[in-house]
Amino acid sequence: MVVTAPNADKLITTYLEMTSQADFAPAYVQAADIEIVKMEMPDLGFYKFLYQSVGEDWAWRDRLYVPNAELRKVLTSADTQVHVLYVSGSPGGYVELFRHQDKSVEIVYFGLRRDYMGRGLGKHLLSYGVARAWDMGANRVWLHTCNLDGPHALANYQKRGFRIYKVVEEPLPERYA
Repeated sequence: MVVTAPNADKLITTYLEMTSQADFAPAYVQAADIEIVKMEMPDLGFYKFLYQSVGEDWAWRDRLYVPNAELRKVLTSADTQVHVLYVSGSPGGYVELFRHQDKSVEIVYFGLRRDYMGRGLGKHLLSYGVARAWDMGANRVWLHTCNLDGPHALANYQKRGFRIYKVVEEPLPERYA
């Protein structure tokens, strides 16, 4: 089920950044059954499962078009980290980070699987991801969201300390229709 966004004929992409670690406002959930594990040896099948199950409601398509060899190269790069959220042993979501040459760290993908939404796990996983980005030596942490993403995504980013620096509107690409 793909959620129909407001302005469904447009793709509105909002870019956000955090330029100082002092702006970071983490929010963690304290629960014994929550664990976040770095994927040390990327497994393409598991990664694609996460990507599809997290993104299915939000029309995520981009990584589905990337050839396996290219995707493996991205995931095994020393500049990429994928951290998986587990709840009672089951994968609930993930955050993917990429360190750019300018020393900024991008939160490339972030999200929860449908069954794990509404429990505060999004703020927990985002906080964890932002902390790891700063640990990677970031001089700036940034990401983008759009009107196809979850209805609470933008607010979560802003509550964690991100500020909007650019908004781009374009006709909705056919692959998202």
